[in-house]
Amino acid sequence: MTNPSLIQKYNVPAPRYTSYPTVPHWNNDINPSTWANLFTKAYKDFGNEEGISLYIHLPYCESLCTYCGCNKRITKNHNVELPYISAVMKEWDMYLKLLDGKPKLAGIHLGGGTPTFFSPSTLYVLINHITQSSIKMDDFEFSFEGHPNNTTKAHLEALSGLGFDRVSYGIQDFDSKVQLAINRHQPFEKVKYITEESRKLGYSSINFDLIYGLPHQTLETLKDTFEKTKELMPERIAFYSYAHLPSVFPAQKSFEKHLPNETDKRKLYEQGKKWLKEMGYEEIGMDHFALEGDPLLKAKSNRTLHRNFMGYTTSPSKILLGLGCSAISDAHYAYSQNEKTIAAYLKKIREFEFPTIKGHVQKESDLSLKPFIMSLICNHTAPWKQENMIPDPLVTFLNEGLITFKNNKLNITEEGKPFVRNICMALDPYMQQSEKSAPVFSKAI
Repeated sequence: MTNPSLIQKYNVPAPRYTSYPTVPHWNNDINPSTWANLFTKAYKDFGNEEGISLYIHLPYCESLCTYCGCNKRITKNHNVELPYISAVMKEWDMYLKLLDGKPKLAGIHLGGGTPTFFSPSTLYVLINHITQSSIKMDDFEFSFEGHPNNTTKAHLEALSGLGFDRVSYGIQDFDSKVQLAINRHQPFEKVKYITEESRKLGYSSINFDLIYGLPHQTLETLKDTFEKTKELMPERIAFYSYAHLPSVFPAQKSFEKHLPNETDKRKLYEQGKKWLKEMGYEEIGMDHFALEGDPLLKAKSNRTLHRNFMGYTTSPSKILLGLGCSAISDAHYAYSQNEKTIAAYLKKIREFEFPTIKGHVQKESDLSLKPFIMSLICNHTAPWKQENMIPDPLVTFLNEGLITFKNNKLNITEEGKPFVRNICMALDPYMQQSEKSAPVFSKAI
């Protein structure tokens, strides 16, 4: 168990560092023309060797999961599929026009919303258009997020035929009372069926998203969820903390009186980690676990793990291109986020404009500090050549045994790993300038 006094001390809002600087500290000094130029420069500098990773945001859901903090649109009208997919393909085509020849493609991830809201044939049109206009790299990775209730065998077959072999299912919790509170009813039998079908069709990696801190959750109910998960043994598990932000997501008010307190929530996390270890899962990093032999664990072992807006990855690509409303892109020299509403996004695409709404042009100091922060987040170590010069914010961590300085490296100790975000915050000049929290932050531990 982690030292309770340190848990209390460092239980403060903290960024997840999927980018540096983090979104609240972007300078928003970018426009579509600047973004296009910096994307083109990044591809010329890195694209031929590393390729492009694509994140495609598919925002529609048929029903509202009341815990959810994602950008989504609730509708049962499937006539929205083709207009939206057409816009995403047009956005991709706008990027193609900036490049000489077909770009190299390192990977695709379909997120949402609910990607499997879209029919298999519609998804086929989208992915086929992208793959036909690009060159897949030898080690490409295609993955998608699926809802167990509406992911069909036809979805799995269509995407498998296009090169997808990784799928993530949003489980959250198997307890019926918890599911009722968060409006996400999905029987274990449906999850078992779609998991088994995925394996039959050759999907090599299945991920389950589980959440702790949900309404009505107890150690007893969580144990049942983990026992059911053990029966299916997905290759990866993401064990996330529920983020309660009712001012931003009003639907969360419907169950807030049934949420566990901070002490009980911490017990859920600690016990969950213990059960995962007993089941054979090893910790990759913040909230993420995998079975022995997983590529992410291998990357962690040889310290080649990377992190971007999609989380931990083995891909070294410096270019993550986000397509669709609210999608965020990282082109090394700059970040860019698309229009957040579907209507505004579609309007910009109809006008043949990049739908950039905000972003950040990286300064030299940003580019210098980013790999250091990311190395700490991913590998718990980073180069430190001046061992006799320790900045004041790190002295406390050193005295508490959370970090060490050895062999020209700053190392985060085993005791310090739960506090890696706090340590990064201490080195982040943007965080030192402003203590203001924002909705994209979550509790550090």
